[in-house]
Amino acid sequence: MNLEKMKHKYAYTLARVGLNVQKGQTVLVEAAIEGWQFTSIFAEECYKLGAGNVVVHYLDLPNMKVAAQYRSDEDVRRVEDWEVAMHQGYLDNGACYVRLEGVNPKLMEGVSEKNSSAIFAHVDAVRNIMRKASREKHCQWLIAMIPTIEWAEYILGKTGEEALDELWETVLRLCYITEDNDPVAAWEEKSRRTSERGNAVDELKLTKLHYTASNGTDLTVGLTPWSHFGFGKRERPKNFIPFHANMPSEEICTTPNKFETNGVVYASRPLVLGGKKIENFGFRFKDGKVVEVLADEGKEMLEDLIHTDENAGYLGEAALVEYHSPISMSGLVYYTTLIDENASCHLALGRGLGAGPKGSEHLFNDSTIHVDFMIGTPDMHIVGTTEDGREVDIFRDGDFAI
Repeated sequence: MNLEKMKHKYAYTLARVGLNVQKGQTVLVEAAIEGWQFTSIFAEECYKLGAGNVVVHYLDLPNMKVAAQYRSDEDVRRVEDWEVAMHQGYLDNGACYVRLEGVNPKLMEGVSEKNSSAIFAHVDAVRNIMRKASREKHCQWLIAMIPTIEWAEYILGKTGEEALDELWETVLRLCYITEDNDPVAAWEEKSRRTSERGNAVDELKLTKLHYTASNGTDLTVGLTPWSHFGFGKRERPKNFIPFHANMPSEEICTTPNKFETNGVVYASRPLVLGGKKIENFGFRFKDGKVVEVLADEGKEMLEDLIHTDENAGYLGEAALVEYHSPISMSGLVYYTTLIDENASCHLALGRGLGAGPKGSEHLFNDSTIHVDFMIGTPDMHIVGTTEDGREVDIFRDGDFAI
């Protein structure tokens, strides 16, 4: 494989399929500082598609780690006026935005949970500027990965360029990019299959989902009449530009009823918050809200998370992903939510994926956070209840049963 050539193909796919950059449009980029070499490749592919400007802001987590140890918690969390201004001006003038994430799973080792929470709060608050624009201005947005040597060595157990090259090949495969295929056509076909599955779930007119698994999960998640998994019934604004928000992606998802989640759910994959890994945790819900965090390590961070604001402890997303998806079958834990959430059914605390129609807005959660955590297992069973009271197997043994 000519890896340098494939990096350009990957960058093209992100710009053309993911963002769908329009001629003359500004592309606002948040990029991990460790991935600076690929960032310039991505910028070039955006310009080739006609972008008017590609504005790159590097996320320097190593520097934030140092600062958090010497600055007050309040200072670390605070978003400065200049940070708002440097993003908002471009977004007000029609920019799209992309987050190119790089992972260093060991970076925050030795950092306190308090400092990690402060770093996460700051980064997430800055990202909320872009999220608000995506909701209100309907701009395109994308989250994608940049393989880094620190990430490759951590998850593959190999060292140096061998590890990095293997991770690049893995990410390309998970994003449906091969040496001889047309990635635009590949993603169009993938989107067609995903849409068909989402529409099939919607045809059942479900009112709730009941999740059970041998790890102790026993959770009921209520749905609203507007909780659509497919795209067929979703309204789009007149100026909507099609795009793919996550690459890779294997999910169909919706916003549940804010007040109708009850029971216990346990995570099946690690969650990374503020650069720190949290494993073996769960949540107990009552009437929609988390009433107990179930964890030995990371409990302080999770409790801090659900108290970010008054709605942070409610769900904003329920996503269905087959256990035997390509990402899960790769046999790796990636320690980044973007990929790990597409290996497993998942839920998200915080902000919903959309707002309900007039008069039903209260059923759709709103929050300053949106944090996904993975719950899918090989034996997960999901039973849906329809409007007429029938029970239908949606998942059986970890995979779709419809």
